[in-house]
Amino acid sequence: MATGNGLTLLDGGMGQELRKRSQQPASALWSAQVLLDEPHLVVAAHQAFVAAGADVITTSNYVATPQRLARDGDPQWFDSLHKAALQAAHQGCAESDHPVRIAGCLPPLVASYHADLVPDDATCQRDYARLVEAQAHGVDLFIAETMSLTREAVAATRAAKQSGLPVWVALTVDDHNGGQLRSGESLAQAAQAVVDAGAHALLVNCSAPEAVTTAMPILAKLGVAYGGYANGFEAAADLKAGGTVDTLKARESLTPERYAEHVARWVATGATLIGGCCEIGPAHIAELKRRFF
Repeated sequence: MATGNGLTLLDGGMGQELRKRSQQPASALWSAQVLLDEPHLVVAAHQAFVAAGADVITTSNYVATPQRLARDGDPQWFDSLHKAALQAAHQGCAESDHPVRIAGCLPPLVASYHADLVPDDATCQRDYARLVEAQAHGVDLFIAETMSLTREAVAATRAAKQSGLPVWVALTVDDHNGGQLRSGESLAQAAQAVVDAGAHALLVNCSAPEAVTTAMPILAKLGVAYGGYANGFEAAADLKAGGTVDTLKARESLTPERYAEHVARWVATGATLIGGCCEIGPAHIAELKRRFF
């Protein structure tokens, strides 16, 4: 729900927030492992973002795809993980003092930032349809996020569109060139493709804040609501497929106040959807709430 100033505040990075809260070592199935072993921490992380002011929280099923479970866990966990993610999200906003929508997460099927590992179109269509089916009854909208390749984003968009729920698509761009996806494809062309496929809103996520700033004027031309939620890593693209995020270094200088300065530039272009991704915690979201709402 947009506020009186037309802005909607998203949550921050669940995976990194869970790393801070859990004593477990990082694993390739990090957020899914926490759902299995410490679901109360997922609820608490959602509650923290809601308390910070988030209007939208995203389900914590980012690594619960058929491909990742087959590689790093057990494919039979699929249904139970999605059930647990939905339950945690609902519990996380149950006592909120303001309306909160739940976004169902449609993540990269194999790995973040690795466009070369995206499965063939038939597999993408089949597995995104499965992800949508597992979540549609418990969410208010879908967000296909960290999409590094146009055809993967289009497949996720089409699958989500079948639910009848609003569909947001978040593309991830090159940290040094916000005008292109991590695949090297044109952001403008990719954004147009997902709008043509039925996306109701466009975002850029899990990229350096500076790259998100470059991307905003490009999204502004598409005629739909748009925005961004950046990460706080020094070099996210260094993450290897199947690797763990503890190998990545956070930008210590990206304080809540400095992050808000980047977001101010997005809002100045007309962006209305703002939040944070990896390493952007409740304090950052609280600062966005204080400054923009």
